[in-house]
Amino acid sequence: MNAPALLRQFGLRPDRRLGQNFLVDQTALGKIIEIAGISREEAVLEVGPGLGGLTRLLAAQASRVVAVELDGRLIPILQQALSPYTNIHLVQADILALNLAELFNELSYLVVANIPYYITSALIRHLLESAQQPSRLVLTVQREVAERICASPGQLSLLALSVQVYGNPQVRARIPAGAFYPPPKVDSAIIRVDLHPRPMIPYPMLNSFFRLAKGGFSQKRKTLENALAASLAWPKNRVEAMLLAAGIDPRRRAETLSLREWEALTGQYEGQKSL
Repeated sequence: MNAPALLRQFGLRPDRRLGQNFLVDQTALGKIIEIAGISREEAVLEVGPGLGGLTRLLAAQASRVVAVELDGRLIPILQQALSPYTNIHLVQADILALNLAELFNELSYLVVANIPYYITSALIRHLLESAQQPSRLVLTVQREVAERICASPGQLSLLALSVQVYGNPQVRARIPAGAFYPPPKVDSAIIRVDLHPRPMIPYPMLNSFFRLAKGGFSQKRKTLENALAASLAWPKNRVEAMLLAAGIDPRRRAETLSLREWEALTGQYEGQKSL
């Protein structure tokens, strides 16, 4: 696919505000398909099909592809490129405003996408918190972000926790900036997230978990005792007692806790928040 020529044909330029870096390298596109492991019975959601290079490969593998593109200027290109395929449903919309349950009646679908970097966190949360969750995510994201998502305790971030509570993320391949048009300033990576049957924190406790996690990471240089006292507006001695009851040293920092420790802390918070 000659992306510059195709864009010129339609009088278009990539829109930097929308994070438009089109993946054009065929080896990289093939690697995404390989990592996704799509069966013929599965449906796929693609976010940001761009010029349709990945979309065509997805359509050859899946039973149905729903491709959601925000930029209306690209719709004529996509309609032309995808016209031979009868199993692609092209939607012009903001993915963050869509109810995914209305797009998929299937019991199982997966998400495969080269996503705009600027919506990475918001998009992942939207996908994972949907009432109609995908079975797995295969996403091309900024390499540094991929490594953050897959971090272990000691280097965890709020983003990593937000993903790992729902599934197991792995960096499966790296993609150089030159595989895109125009090339971004950083390299990318393909992550695959296989979702757990249920979140590692029970559903009734998820809101409390996220409240504590956001509080803990809101002031990363502070100890958990100080960060949570500020975010919860609780006396420090009350926060200290809650942490000790969960088996956590109050002097630790948020990035050092494992998911199991966050679960124990959330359980203690659930028992104390109404006191």
